[in-house]
Amino acid sequence: MGQLITSFIATGAFGIIFNAPKETLVKCGLIGMGGWLVYYLLERYFDDAILASLAATIFVAVISQELAKFYKTPVIIFSVAGIIPLVPGGLAYNAMRNFVENDYNTAIGLAAKVFMIAGSIAFGLVFSEVINQVIRKINQNRARTKIPSR
Repeated sequence: MGQLITSFIATGAFGIIFNAPKETLVKCGLIGMGGWLVYYLLERYFDDAILASLAATIFVAVISQELAKFYKTPVIIFSVAGIIPLVPGGLAYNAMRNFVENDYNTAIGLAAKVFMIAGSIAFGLVFSEVINQVIRKINQNRARTKIPSR
């Protein structure tokens, strides 16, 4: 429960830093909290931070796109703030600390994990946007080919 509250507050605070509109801050916090919940549950179940990050990122991106459509705001307002809890900042710090301490074996392992998690976040954002574009195209084609009713 503490992690959910912390992720909500952190996401809302980053929304403030990124100058998100005041009426979207709670929504940003909820998206970040939901993304962290998905990450936390999957990481505990599968013991794979990369898979959990990918799934949580796709969740955040899809919800962000839907809220952006519903509230007629740019999707980046929700997605950037929602991704913040998933960024492996602590892991990156530990990798750099190990480099400075000349523990290169540990540092390289941690850095590789950071790059894979960051890559899964980027891939999740791109993948969800591609899916969104495909669905939008299908809906446009359906609307064009629909026979008008009498």
